[in-house]
Amino acid sequence: MELAEVFLQQQVVPSKVSDDVYHIAVATVHQVNYLLTWNCKHIAKAQLQTKLRQLSHQHGYELPILCTPYELLTQEI
Repeated sequence: MELAEVFLQQQVVPSKVSDDVYHIAVATVHQVNYLLTWNCKHIAKAQLQTKLRQLSHQHGYELPILCTPYELLTQEI
């Protein structure tokens, strides 16, 4: 909850999508490697991830890779 509040206080995402921030914070605190999402507007967005990564590092965490399922798929089957 504390990390999510940091993200919200820094206005990384609009407050109307605060649920997204909680998903990101939970994944970060629990050291999840990847957070898959279809939300390219508020989660899987390069500019947003840069700020989230900086804030996470400032608070002792490493941000997971935030990407769409397509980005995670490999060419090999």
